[in-house]
Amino acid sequence: MLSQNFMLEKDPLSLERIRQILVRLEDTIIFDLIERAQFAHNPRIYIRGSFQELKDVDFDGSWLEWFLKEIETFHAKARRYTSPDEYPFTSNLPVPVLLPLAFPKILHPNNINANPSILSFYTRSIVPRITRRATLALAATKRSNGIIGDEEYEDDGNYGSAATIDVEVLQAISKRVHYGKFVSESKFLENPAAFIPHILTPNPVALEALVTKPEVERKLLQRLRKKAAIYAQEFSADGDAIVNSHLNGGAKIDVDGVVELYESYIIPLTKEVEVDYLLHRLDGLSREEIDALAAQSL
Repeated sequence: MLSQNFMLEKDPLSLERIRQILVRLEDTIIFDLIERAQFAHNPRIYIRGSFQELKDVDFDGSWLEWFLKEIETFHAKARRYTSPDEYPFTSNLPVPVLLPLAFPKILHPNNINANPSILSFYTRSIVPRITRRATLALAATKRSNGIIGDEEYEDDGNYGSAATIDVEVLQAISKRVHYGKFVSESKFLENPAAFIPHILTPNPVALEALVTKPEVERKLLQRLRKKAAIYAQEFSADGDAIVNSHLNGGAKIDVDGVVELYESYIIPLTKEVEVDYLLHRLDGLSREEIDALAAQSL
């Protein structure tokens, strides 16, 4: 998982530095989706209460939620979620075993966590699409073995493997979405006076206009499509792309599905995080402190 060393980074709010991180996260997300696409949908792992084995240990959530809980419990003890760019999907996690690091002050204190929305759109919309080819191949194999009807679709039994990759995808998407806070903080500090009136008299539409760059989004989607199309190909032993290996159902990932993930889910949700962060950017500040911030732009 991509990480930033906030103890060494000279300017973690540099927009160029943030852009570099977001571009690298594109690669992480695409490669993780390619791995998830190797397995069938396995919808059972997303349904709460569908595993008696979990009920037997007094856990009433889904298999994936149990995976997240177990993994994030360990990571919390190792103080992962004390880092300003890490957000858990699980609540009521244990305190770290290690003493906290003295991170520099980067973000304004806030409780914004978009992970419930990320978990919902990922399991309901993204997984069924990116696993479609594997699911259809599974159905064909089952039919050839005399298994027909409801039993032929979706479930290949690879619950552990699928959930392991799901966790990696979710953590990468979470980091990507919550980096919206860094973008907002950077732009706010660049010109506080442009934002303050729309925060004091809450105007989410105006704030979204201040942080939205349509041309940047257009280039992002264009770059993403090119990357996904390249990574969807098979490569020979010497590293050359095998011509047309991604055609006729041979692509390792649904390229349009990757683009849709960003266009319909990641980008809009990131904007929501950016705006929510800005709406709370002045929380706890006195009138004098707000006026001093506004004066920095003059």
